[in-house]
Amino acid sequence: MESRRRAGFGVFAECLLTGVWIALASLPVVTAPAAFAAGARHLRRRLTGRSGGWREFLADLRSAVRHGWLVGVAGVAACAAVWVDLRVARAGLPGGQAAAAVGLFALLAAAVAVLRAAAVWTPGTAWRSLLGGAARRTVRGPGGSFLLVCGIAVTVLCAGFVPPLAVPVLGVLTAAAVAVEERGRTTR
Repeated sequence: MESRRRAGFGVFAECLLTGVWIALASLPVVTAPAAFAAGARHLRRRLTGRSGGWREFLADLRSAVRHGWLVGVAGVAACAAVWVDLRVARAGLPGGQAAAAVGLFALLAAAVAVLRAAAVWTPGTAWRSLLGGAARRTVRGPGGSFLLVCGIAVTVLCAGFVPPLAVPVLGVLTAAAVAVEERGRTTR
């Protein structure tokens, strides 16, 4: 019982450390999807009993960034579009409230799809195919998608209330994405 508890705390500590790595790797913003992919791969390695540390994370990050930065650019563009929608809604323009609601919903769905894609990323896998499959799983697996929406909400709330806490929570969010994808894989 004690060794099981110790192993559980070890995984939790690894998630927190991975959150710090993800935050550092996401500083250029457009590298965020690649950082989540490298973090997810690191956690999958740890959960299967394989070793790996900072060097392996960096190697995965370099590999994921090769084309993953395009996903990051698309994410920045989507955030900018939703920001414009919110400004339109605040200005009181007709249809602004609906546009803002649709924009926020679409941004959240896209964030869930990116997390799901990052959770199954492996070196050499094309981001386009990952995102296509993740989008289908996002729609077909509402339970897992809802779990990730809640994880995103917790991360945003942590960033708002206690900003330093949001950094390690990124690792927990990544672990949730890995768990959702693993659960979905075993139930298919």
